[in-house]
Amino acid sequence: MAIKSSTNNDPSRISHTRIVVRSAIVSRLGVLTLMVIWRSILSPYDTSASINPSCLSSTTTDRDEQLVLFPRIAAAIENGIVWDSVYFVRIAQCGYEYEQTFAFLPLLPLCISLLSRTVLLPLTPLVGHRAVLALSGYLLNNISFVFAALFLYRLSVIVLKDSEASLRASILFCFNPASIFYSSIYSESLYALLSIGGIYFLMSGANLLALLSLAFSGFSRSNGVLNAGYIGFQTIHRAYDAVFLQKSAYLAIKVLISGILRCLFVFVPFVGFQAYGYYSFCDGNNPDKLRPWCKARIPLVYNFIQSHYWGVGFLKYFQLKQLPNFLLASPILSIAICSIIHYVKLQPEVFFSLGFQVAPKSYGVDKNNTHTSTVIQESEEDRTLKRRKHSTKEEEGPTPTPTPIPTVLLKNDEKLGKFSIIIIPFILHLGFMVATAFFVMHVQVATRFLSASPPLYWFGAYVLAAHGKGWGYLIWGYCVAYILIGSLLFSNFYPFT
Repeated sequence: MAIKSSTNNDPSRISHTRIVVRSAIVSRLGVLTLMVIWRSILSPYDTSASINPSCLSSTTTDRDEQLVLFPRIAAAIENGIVWDSVYFVRIAQCGYEYEQTFAFLPLLPLCISLLSRTVLLPLTPLVGHRAVLALSGYLLNNISFVFAALFLYRLSVIVLKDSEASLRASILFCFNPASIFYSSIYSESLYALLSIGGIYFLMSGANLLALLSLAFSGFSRSNGVLNAGYIGFQTIHRAYDAVFLQKSAYLAIKVLISGILRCLFVFVPFVGFQAYGYYSFCDGNNPDKLRPWCKARIPLVYNFIQSHYWGVGFLKYFQLKQLPNFLLASPILSIAICSIIHYVKLQPEVFFSLGFQVAPKSYGVDKNNTHTSTVIQESEEDRTLKRRKHSTKEEEGPTPTPTPIPTVLLKNDEKLGKFSIIIIPFILHLGFMVATAFFVMHVQVATRFLSASPPLYWFGAYVLAAHGKGWGYLIWGYCVAYILIGSLLFSNFYPFT
């Protein structure tokens, strides 16, 4: 399906695209260089990451036992496998052996395993299988980050209608404070690529690509299932238009059914993975030896692991000893809350009504008495039905001027920033994740948990342009400081976000 985008022909946007790609590559090389430097200067706090026992499965070939030609290089590569990277590499190598490994969704390990057994397979005799798995993870995630930055720029152009602001937002993303995780063997890069790319495809009308991307985002991180909300937001507006503009109950029902099915499809990979966990630990086992979560009304291994092994739960992290972690997360939480307040205050009545306003004076109509462009991309079925309906009405005679449709792009106020109802689902999504990170999760992970949310960078771009160098120094200082500190602590197995 062709994607309609003006970025293909506009010279300035082509130039911006090159800048974004160049910035993304430079930022990744910079972070990787810092990791190597810090790792070579300091000794790791915890050396347990190098422990790699044989796989439990007798059918799995343990290639790490084979002799390698460059053991020092292999050891240097494997030393970079720290924190959650240990789990991802282990799963790629041996599969899901233990219950707690089901906290890590399979898309990244599957991609690592595939890459290590195809493109990078010739390197195995040189550095060993585990080092090749690590290289696969690094290569995969850093390339994914570059494309994620590119998709963020293209999505920003659609939403902000401002290529300069979109460029600033994308460069901020390239040097975001969670950068260390986007260059390590973590799922952040894949998730950002699939979620931002999926939303871009959705806004561009490429529904099949959007559906696949958003579904796979839920196969990368559990919060990927929340991306179904963008489809839901689009669906309810199309259904609203079908009822109140086109006066077609049949079309509204059709739109609702299609939207519900697409939302459910986004959940399929995550639900399928939970079913695999149930089959692995619960199905056919002795009832007396079943794990507690197997007996739950909705047996979700993911929720049990988060609570049982990591102590994740509502207000469980509200302890005095966790105050440093709250301070560590305070910058990203503050920016997120400020961005939410900023966009809500631009058009509060529109935000709280989710864009469903029917007063004609609230909406702009162009000089030709036609509707302002809808921000919810129409499907081909909708356009075909409209053409048929229009041709039929032309035969019957002229029709009165219709009331402006509710899903319109509101006028921009340059002093306040840019707002359109298309931003509403982004703000709702961000607000839910902020509440989850603060009240439920280990709060220090908020930096990377929220780092793929576009409104953070849109708001940051607005602040950079509207409030001068002072705020610019503060924002860039925050990003640079967390990149330096993160690469220092994380690469040497010290606690970080």
